[in-house]
Amino acid sequence: MIIREKILKKIRPFYDSELIKVLIGLRRSGKSVILQQIMDELIENGVEASQIIYINFEDFQYSFITGAEQLYKYICDQRKNEKKYYMFFDEIQMVNEFERVINSFRATWDVSIFITGSNGKLLSGELATLLSGRYVSFRVTPFSFVEYCEIKRIEGPSDEDLIEYMNWGGMPQRFSMKSESETRTFLHDLYNSIVLRDIVQRTGAKEVDLINRIMEYLMLNPSQTFSAKGISNYFKSVDRTISAQTLYNYLDHIQTSLIVSKAQRYDIRGKQLLTTLDKYFLMDLGLGRIHNSGYKLEMGAMLENIVYNELRDRDYEVYVGKIPNGEVDFVAVKGDKREYYQVAYYLAEQSVIDREFGAFKAVADNYPKYVISMDKFDFSRDGIIHKNVIAFLMEVI
Repeated sequence: MIIREKILKKIRPFYDSELIKVLIGLRRSGKSVILQQIMDELIENGVEASQIIYINFEDFQYSFITGAEQLYKYICDQRKNEKKYYMFFDEIQMVNEFERVINSFRATWDVSIFITGSNGKLLSGELATLLSGRYVSFRVTPFSFVEYCEIKRIEGPSDEDLIEYMNWGGMPQRFSMKSESETRTFLHDLYNSIVLRDIVQRTGAKEVDLINRIMEYLMLNPSQTFSAKGISNYFKSVDRTISAQTLYNYLDHIQTSLIVSKAQRYDIRGKQLLTTLDKYFLMDLGLGRIHNSGYKLEMGAMLENIVYNELRDRDYEVYVGKIPNGEVDFVAVKGDKREYYQVAYYLAEQSVIDREFGAFKAVADNYPKYVISMDKFDFSRDGIIHKNVIAFLMEVI
């Protein structure tokens, strides 16, 4: 397994901090491995193994810890002295009222606490109230394209490598599979565990078939503008009806599972967020194969999804830019920094070039503007930078 340096370098400054380190990410995206790599680094830097307490709440041996009282008693029994302890709690959302205990440890002992969760609302409700200003959070995502190349030992990635990555994604465990059939089975089982455990069990949602239908729509239409009317028409085509309220409730549950991410629309001229026609992107395109039996996903949409995920990995807030009579694919914001992106599969015709570069004519500011495509020829013009997508994904940031 590779060292997840891109994520670890963000966490390292907080190893000894009293701030609670919260790692949030899609199920099986590698959170447990990152915790192990942090523990290894602590021991390498002189921390004794006896000062480290690790609990994976998906491990059956800890199934007796279901609530705050059991967790508190167990940790008190493990703590043998007044030395600084490093505590790692993996998938802690499985413990009821865990936030009360975490806050108690933080407030009364000399500890450094790391927790992980597969629920997008881990930092809402009681946890946010009790720990406001006392935690720092980190997104854990499937392997980026750079990490994909590292684990496959690819030094000069080709278009074929990128297409393979787009087809099967970057879930870490899939790289141990020996065939396409094994990979598909793994992704199918992972998808089922997300739906059944992270959506149905944790939210009380009862209509599994309805969740699957919504997921099918999202997976077959990555990077597409989402509207209640569009998905309503889709449900009519499969002889189902769904109210707008039910639809948005289930979409909220699906987002909470972290299998998709929503990009809101941003009015570039009006400089305000809009509340309609968002876009949804898959956290891992490999999961898009689950409901895909022969239907060929549009390559441009898949490429847009990859660029969106990469920008999020670079810690940008990413929006869909609204302009008069159209849109800019992405408005990427980080602090005072802002960048605009258009994404196309190939700039194969002059009409495509004019469309992609022309989208920026309505953007009257001097922030950097990029067009990303599979083309190797540099089409940069009028101050707008064209980048080959592989070169963009392989950039050292």
